[in-house]
Amino acid sequence: MTLKSIIASAALVTFATGAFADDTATVTTFYDLLSNPGSQERVADFQEATSEDWISLGDYSGNNKSRESFLGQMGGFAQLMPDLNWEIQDMHQDGDTVIVRSRATGTPVAPFFGVDGQGRSFDIMTIDIHELEDGVIVRTYHVEDWAGALQQLAGK
Repeated sequence: MTLKSIIASAALVTFATGAFADDTATVTTFYDLLSNPGSQERVADFQEATSEDWISLGDYSGNNKSRESFLGQMGGFAQLMPDLNWEIQDMHQDGDTVIVRSRATGTPVAPFFGVDGQGRSFDIMTIDIHELEDGVIVRTYHVEDWAGALQQLAGK
C-alpha cells in the first residue's frame, strides 16, 4: 500500500465517520425558533437540536439560562414581538463550533425593557457561538445589540 493510498483511505474513513460533519442545519433550528418563538413545531425542533443540559451564556450578570428558561423567554417574546425575525447573515463552522452573525428585527406591541416604542421597530446585529457534541448544541454564547434596539425604539 502506498502513502497516497493510506492518506486516501484515512480521508474516506474520516468523512464516513462524520468527523467533518456539517452542523449548520442543526444550528439553523436555533434561528428558526427565534423567528417563530410561538411555534410548537419549532420548539420541538430546538429541543431535538440541543442537549437536555444546553446552556445559554450571554447574560452580563454571569447567570446562564437553561433550555427550559430560554424556551420560557421565547414564549414571552412571541407575545411581545409577533413579527420577530432572526435572519442568519453568515455562518462558519470550525470542528464542533459554529459561529453565526445574524440580524434581529421586530416591533414590540408593548413596552420592551421599559421603553414604549410607540409602534417603532428595531434592527440589530447579533453574534452567536454554538458548541456542539455528538451533533447537538450543548452551549451557546451570544451577544445582541439590545442597547441599539432600545435607542431605535426610543426614537433616538
